[in-house]
Amino acid sequence: MSEAVSRRSAMRLLAAAGTAGTALAAGACAPGVPPGAEARGTPPAAPAAAEGKGAARIDALLERLTLDEKTALLHGAPDPASLGQAGYVPGVARLGIPALRLADGPAGVHVARPATALPAPVLLASAFDPALAREYGRVLGREGRALGQDVLLSPMVNLIRTPYAGRNFETFAEDPRLTADLVGEMIRGIQDEGLIATVKHFALNNQEHGRDTVDVIAAEQTLHETELRGFEAAVAAGAGAVMGAYNKVNGVHACESKPLLDELLRGSWGFDGWVMSDWDATHSTVAAIGAGLDMEMPGGTHFGGPLREAVRGGSVPEAAVDLAVHRILTTMDRFGLLAAPPAARPARDAAAGARTARKVAAAGAVLLRNEHGTLPLTGAAARSIAVIGPTGQVPFVGGGGSAHVVPDGAAAPLTAIRRRAGNGSTVRYALGEDLYGRPLPAKLLTPAADMERRAVEPGRVWSHEGEFRLAADDEWTLLVHYTGKRPVVRLDGEELFPVRQGVAEYFAGGLLGSAPDGMSVRRSTLALKAGTHRLAVTAEGGDKGQRFRIRHTTGAIRAADLAEAVRTAKAARSVVLFAYEDATEGRDRTSLALPGGQERLIEAVAAANPRTTVVLNTSSSTTMPWLPRTGAVLQMYYPGQEGAGATADLLFGDVDPGGRLTQTFPADEQATPFGGDPLRYPGVGGRQEYSEGVHVGHRWYDAQRVTPLFPFGHGLSYTTWQYEKLTVRPERGGLRVEFTVRNTGRRKGTEVAQVYVGPSAELELDQPVRALAGYRRLVLPPGRAERVTLDITARALSSWDPERHAWVLGSGRRQVFVGRSSRELPLRSKAVVTSR
Repeated sequence: MSEAVSRRSAMRLLAAAGTAGTALAAGACAPGVPPGAEARGTPPAAPAAAEGKGAARIDALLERLTLDEKTALLHGAPDPASLGQAGYVPGVARLGIPALRLADGPAGVHVARPATALPAPVLLASAFDPALAREYGRVLGREGRALGQDVLLSPMVNLIRTPYAGRNFETFAEDPRLTADLVGEMIRGIQDEGLIATVKHFALNNQEHGRDTVDVIAAEQTLHETELRGFEAAVAAGAGAVMGAYNKVNGVHACESKPLLDELLRGSWGFDGWVMSDWDATHSTVAAIGAGLDMEMPGGTHFGGPLREAVRGGSVPEAAVDLAVHRILTTMDRFGLLAAPPAARPARDAAAGARTARKVAAAGAVLLRNEHGTLPLTGAAARSIAVIGPTGQVPFVGGGGSAHVVPDGAAAPLTAIRRRAGNGSTVRYALGEDLYGRPLPAKLLTPAADMERRAVEPGRVWSHEGEFRLAADDEWTLLVHYTGKRPVVRLDGEELFPVRQGVAEYFAGGLLGSAPDGMSVRRSTLALKAGTHRLAVTAEGGDKGQRFRIRHTTGAIRAADLAEAVRTAKAARSVVLFAYEDATEGRDRTSLALPGGQERLIEAVAAANPRTTVVLNTSSSTTMPWLPRTGAVLQMYYPGQEGAGATADLLFGDVDPGGRLTQTFPADEQATPFGGDPLRYPGVGGRQEYSEGVHVGHRWYDAQRVTPLFPFGHGLSYTTWQYEKLTVRPERGGLRVEFTVRNTGRRKGTEVAQVYVGPSAELELDQPVRALAGYRRLVLPPGRAERVTLDITARALSSWDPERHAWVLGSGRRQVFVGRSSRELPLRSKAVVTSR
């Protein structure tokens, strides 16, 4: 027997061994509950002959690859012709194996060139529309291919477990069912266009704090009924790749967890793509490849030289390397990447991308509050408008970190509102709060220096030190705007903007991290005492030169901005106040309140003009002590490059706000699943416990009988709705739910009807008070009704039994609830669920 044949045989034995189940992984189902039953379809199977030819081609390639070449396919490397993407895996030119380029992409393709900046996934999810998720995915897929990429590191499907998590805007929902529906369709959309989708971060990566070290403890039932649902749906949708998370899961790093990668992902779910690590999330060689990790990113610290040495030394069988390479090559072949000649890449269709971006932004916007007909803006209310807030003038396109996208262009909301208001209307603007600072007066310092437009030539150094005096105590914010290497700025000997190591430094933020002209920005707020202060600045030109400016805001500047906003609000019939919260990968939120002086600004403006609409460009749920004073609140999250036009469409009533919350908004920071319990968030002693069990998100609020500020599924319309005539009957091991939704108002509107089910008394398992079991997005003209039929599958009525390691049907009498949100459920009925 040849060595190559022997390795192939061993490889197949390893693959077969991977199908063995464990307590975590076993996927046996209750009667009538096939694996992946809730998936909306799977990719069409390739003809057997084509599969056979592909397998033979991969086997032939494996026989010809050297060990060095094989291991080179299992880790990233520097790209000799970088397009600004996240990762690169060199191919093997002599055998026609092309290189792979991997781009970040939750809200658009993150490369060095412009791309369509789509709304944040959380805004997409708020539309409750899987078909729209597929359209969104197609934009990502086409653009990724057009921009020279082969793999998209998207979607992120980790649940919104805590409102403090810094990446909530990148994911979908706190609800497992909704997440599963949307991720499946987004992956299909991405891969419809020939781009390989990578579902991430597997698993339990629900916060940034300590994400690379925290040990997340979750029980078997909790895992299967919450966080794993989205990943299972991704596999059912045919995802080409899975990204392992940074954190540990039940004591083992996710990227070297055999129960997760080998037994569950491949054994129970039948995943046949490849598993890559998150960037620098590989912690070993032997354990990681033995557990089922196929690719280390972004370099070869463990899967480069150390892997070759491990094979030659006998601690890793070469068959394990062959198996990993086989998975990668098989997936590449499935997507036509091994074809000769390779498929032509499409041209970007920027106009089509922009249309989808605007459609999604409008569809997912959530009208949280609307008192006394504040919205839509019509008649006199539309002819005299005050726009207030920095993000009214500077478009807030998206969050920071790997989700950041360079858009083709993005209009300011102020521009869109003025255009829509038209001639004959007055639209005034007031800043309200200064994000980027005022120029530091040259004569402030002694000796004087102009700090506004400084340029340092390559290889030169510029420095200045001067004093200034304050007559009284004050709060100052000092800012540095710069290109190139960050200037060193010291106040009274203390460095204000030190360069810090780690992701928090690299991912500086979306809105606040750069100025409108593209210069990087850092800021520092300090309480300064009356007296003399010393400011010293040193800037190095480096190889390419440097530009910088030093700016500031003071208590007097803030007071003047606030006073101007109040005057502007009083002079207008209506106010649209834009509020923001800037989130990014690499750090979690420290508060659910709006940052800076925004709460005071909203209070003052709404007191001056009760017809104030607050437009929120925020990442996740927000506390709102100012809410009672406002006329309306419109949640736009991070709306992408077309957010300005979509916002104007909604404000003026050209589009009915049809979005619904995919996460609960708490009444205050203590009324959350994590208030006062650091072991659950952010963790203590390197451990974090999912002690809420299956009661994630809205389920916790129901179980604890806590009243939220706004419940899951909440969202208002410009028309009114009535629910009636509910019937529920058993159907094929599940339930068929029928009811009528009627538009009782005077406007065409969009509604999201939601169905929840109660627990089964016959199951001695922890169960939610109510679980989302189905939904339907409807658009109806005034006076029209629609009869809605939703089939609730056996899987939706099942729980995971950790003793049987299987889904078990919750039979017996079950209560069914129908309505507009998890807390507004006017229709209720009961039906008996049977396994027949």
